Amino acid sequence: MKIHLYQIIMIFISSVMLFQGVKEFLKRETGQTFLKFAVRLIVWGGMGVVAVYPNSTMFFAKMIGIEGNINAVILTGFLLVFLLIFKLLSAIEKIEQNISELTRKEALSHLPEQIQITHNQEPDESQ
Repeated sequence: MKIHLYQIIMIFISSVMLFQGVKEFLKRETGQTFLKFAVRLIVWGGMGVVAVYPNSTMFFAKMIGIEGNINAVILTGFLLVFLLIFKLLSAIEKIEQNISELTRKEALSHLPEQIQITHNQEPDESQ
């Protein structure tokens, strides 16, 4: 069995993405749900399996109507698209977390002023 360069690259990327997913899930990082973890396992695990056993795609290729060795090109394209989607989703989630944190800090920084204003507006009971 001859191993090609694209297989090594796909196995490496799949392994890294699976490792990251397991690490984030076990650390209970914000936004990491079981559904996201399961999708990551299926997508990247599937990519790794197909990279190790490229002939396993022949069944699906025949069902779709693709014949020949174009599977490697299609699979590599899917790998890149999934990688970009995961990275974009991760970046968006981090930005959302940062915005939430900044909003909370800003609101809390004005809290003493609000308390002072509210305290000064209360009617004086001694009159």
